[in-house]
Amino acid sequence: MRLPLPMALDHVNVYALEDEDGWTIIDTGLNTPILRDLWRVLLDGPLSAKPVRRVLVTHYHPDHVGLAGWFQSELKAELWITRTSWLFARMLQLDEQVHPVSEVVEFWRRAGMPAQMIEKRRSERPFNFADAVAPLPVGFRRLIEGESIRLADRCWRIHMGHGHAPEHATLWSEDDHLIIGGDQFLPRISPNVGVYPTEPEADPLKGWLNSCRAFSGLATEDRLVLPGHNRPFYGLPFRLRQLIENHTASLDRLVEFLRAPRVVTDCFVVLFRRPISDGEYGLAMGEALANLNHLLAQGRVTRSLRENGAWVWQAV
Repeated sequence: MRLPLPMALDHVNVYALEDEDGWTIIDTGLNTPILRDLWRVLLDGPLSAKPVRRVLVTHYHPDHVGLAGWFQSELKAELWITRTSWLFARMLQLDEQVHPVSEVVEFWRRAGMPAQMIEKRRSERPFNFADAVAPLPVGFRRLIEGESIRLADRCWRIHMGHGHAPEHATLWSEDDHLIIGGDQFLPRISPNVGVYPTEPEADPLKGWLNSCRAFSGLATEDRLVLPGHNRPFYGLPFRLRQLIENHTASLDRLVEFLRAPRVVTDCFVVLFRRPISDGEYGLAMGEALANLNHLLAQGRVTRSLRENGAWVWQAV
């Protein structure tokens, strides 16, 4: 099932797996009135023959976990999720801010966000996780790396990815050739790999590239990947090679660009090669910083602090 999203990536794919006792829903979409109404249509229509017994969430991002709490409270469904995703979702759902906190403003300044944009944003209500995610009741069933679960008359092996989200669960059928990939495996776009104020020194790109290499040892051409966005696809080994090569090439371009000193936001032009709108600015900034932190960890760039508080990056 494809549900709408109010953003540039305008949909999320969710799935329903049928067992004798009822349905397992894979990911949920955002907690909005429109999506709750759409789910009621689905529950009263194609899913009406059986109850929803459980909701399995691949990772904690709002478009995937947004209505998990609603399914728990309204339909008494059990939540299956990794411990890290549950902790992140529960923590972020409870952390509501009227204005950006000082650490976030400092993060923007370090990244070289223009002063006028900082002043505009610091007086606005930021996006809060609670704006798009229903409250999560206490209690969940933990998904663990390497374990097998049985759903839809199949045995699924769980393998975790990292980088886009920590402990991102992917499900690999051991009875046929299906993979439920969430955002770890997308056919047309590279999943966002970003750094955020919660952990400004993080190197998620290392985790992402390591995950792509690890999954390359499991992937075969005949597996059908059911992704969180875009269309189902075959050819996961090629797609994983493509993702690794694209990121490697981007890093090399970035090092060349940094022969002259630059701030984080200067790097948009070489990484994305298209204009970045206000709505995409935060994600683009986080992804650019992920690339720079990775290069810093590799010893390929250095950074120093300007008088205005922005990090300046330069190739070694």
